[in-house]
Amino acid sequence: MGCIFKANGLYSRMTVGAVLLAAGAGSRLGGRPKALLELGGVPLIMRQLIALSGAGVDEVVVVLGHHAQAIEAAVRQFPITLAHNPSPDDGQASSVRIGLQALSPRLDAVIVALADQPLINAQDITALIAAFKKRGDAAMVVPRVTTASGDPQPGNPVIFDAALREQWLSGAADLACRKWRQAHPERVLWFDTDNRRFRVDIDTLEDLERFAASTGHTLTWPSALAREEAV
Repeated sequence: MGCIFKANGLYSRMTVGAVLLAAGAGSRLGGRPKALLELGGVPLIMRQLIALSGAGVDEVVVVLGHHAQAIEAAVRQFPITLAHNPSPDDGQASSVRIGLQALSPRLDAVIVALADQPLINAQDITALIAAFKKRGDAAMVVPRVTTASGDPQPGNPVIFDAALREQWLSGAADLACRKWRQAHPERVLWFDTDNRRFRVDIDTLEDLERFAASTGHTLTWPSALAREEAV
């Protein structure tokens, strides 16, 4: 079910699509798919799909690259679109482009999310969408979290107007979200929050250790990947 917002005194339906990025090699984690790390026995990518669905996102494109076969096996029961990046080492922007191309054309907003964020839940996505509804003239909404050091830092996922997607796909704007918001600060609404879940993702072994120390929960590899490590 989509999201409802009030416009001109009438209730209209806002259609939201999402691109979920899961194409990385996991090179800093021993070349294993970090999207398949498990929290409480549930793969991180599945947690992201549950969060997006629970927030009412209408459609999701999962972009695969490295480890595509293993990740596809974990998510094939979800009503999603799978898109394959033939050159995932070209960088995240190449996966974003492929995901945007695979989304339906009739959308009001697009979320770009990472498959390796363990703590993002439906309430977090709902809060991000709510901030987008209040964006005014901005085209992109980015969560910004005050860290323990007191410095505000951008987080993920982000959400932007579907018209911006068309600009990127036509080549009229730089596709990289970070570069775009640096070039167009006047069109970015910062969603300031103390919710640190927007800042937690997993890239390295140190991230795994930090996550366990800060949350008391351990991220584990599924049994098949754990056996590979032991061999």
